[in-house]
Amino acid sequence: MTNGTSTETPDYFLDSFPRDNFPRYVWTERPATLPAAVWTTETTHRDGQQGGLPLTAEQSLRIYDLLCQFTGESGAIRQAEFFVYRPSDRAALEGVMERYQAGAPIEPTTWIRAAAKDVELIKALGVRETGMLASASDYHTFHKFKPGGRQQAAQTYLDAVRLTLDAGIRPRLHLEDATRAPLDFMRPFIESVQALAASYGEALRPKFRVCDTMGLGLPYEDVELPRSIPRLFRTLIGMGLRSEDLEFHPHNDTGLIVANCLAAIRAGCAVINGTSLGKGERTGNAPLEMILLHLIGMGYYQESAPDFKALNALVDLYHDMGEGIPPKYPLYGRDAHRTRAGIHADGLNKFWWMYAPFDVPSLLGRPLEVSLTKDSGIAGLIFVIRQHMGIDLPKDDAGLTQVYAWLTTEFDNGRQTSIEWEELRPVVAQHIKPVAVSA
Repeated sequence: MTNGTSTETPDYFLDSFPRDNFPRYVWTERPATLPAAVWTTETTHRDGQQGGLPLTAEQSLRIYDLLCQFTGESGAIRQAEFFVYRPSDRAALEGVMERYQAGAPIEPTTWIRAAAKDVELIKALGVRETGMLASASDYHTFHKFKPGGRQQAAQTYLDAVRLTLDAGIRPRLHLEDATRAPLDFMRPFIESVQALAASYGEALRPKFRVCDTMGLGLPYEDVELPRSIPRLFRTLIGMGLRSEDLEFHPHNDTGLIVANCLAAIRAGCAVINGTSLGKGERTGNAPLEMILLHLIGMGYYQESAPDFKALNALVDLYHDMGEGIPPKYPLYGRDAHRTRAGIHADGLNKFWWMYAPFDVPSLLGRPLEVSLTKDSGIAGLIFVIRQHMGIDLPKDDAGLTQVYAWLTTEFDNGRQTSIEWEELRPVVAQHIKPVAVSA
């Protein structure tokens, strides 16, 4: 160490943390199995509803419109799937199909059971593709059917696939519970589907959705099938399936949903199916906004990216529906970019990048915030006043000292809840003059 003026310059690792974008992956060696393009499909209108999200036809259309605004011309979300069993679901599907035919960017598809009677429901709807539930594990095939077993399940599915192909609709087989499914069922079944579809032409080439139904998949190469997500997708691609014909549909029961999605992509899967803002059954589906943030970091969507600010309206819509997202939900939760610690507030005052993962206001349209608690200190108060009044106050400002004394008294008297600007504003107006206090 030397005395005098420092000649050191900071290293902010701007290759990894660019000021104008989400954090970037700086590869030591780019994975050779990464698909040329990766995109998402969404299941809010199906698995979101199945998970308890109550949707009227009007709400479904509003969600679809907002997701189209989010997607724009990026191609980030390419399809949305719908139930067809209730009149409200069919009304939503019809409205979405009108929007898609008029140029909206997200194609509607349907979800049915792989059964002949369900195929009849979609023949006249005009959809080009349908998902078909094809449970793959013995947990399902031996207990959903009578007398049950793999052979009966496979034949039931194949009969429905044939009817779907005959109707000119592309089948997307949803391999339910794939992370507990034996490969010696999935391999011959997939081969049978491909053989059946071979004479129907390229436009009806089957897709396969790999479902981690109970969130049991693991993002590691060094565990055995069926739990290893990368091994599972490498095996399927090794069977001749194309990256773009594979989807991954995980759940978050054991907390690895984003890691599993990224492992699937790294292993060659081109499509992730999920919901925006983590809606879905039990612990939720893959949060598409988080997956897409990582995809941008990997180098995808450089020419046209989704507009993450558009999802703020979806946050508000869910709140108005009584289905608000948790306060600490990443990116869009009320507290996601809010600190209550004085040392963090002091850091925000000195160099706000210190406690921001990226340019949150510019990229998400959400502010960096401080809630005033007994731990916020005078630094938190300075930050809040600057945010709402546009002025910087020194820590020894007389008016600031008086406001802070009021704040301290509140908590010394046993207050447990935070103090927000609406309550603080008249106190600030009383002691910090003559600056006009904005709303």
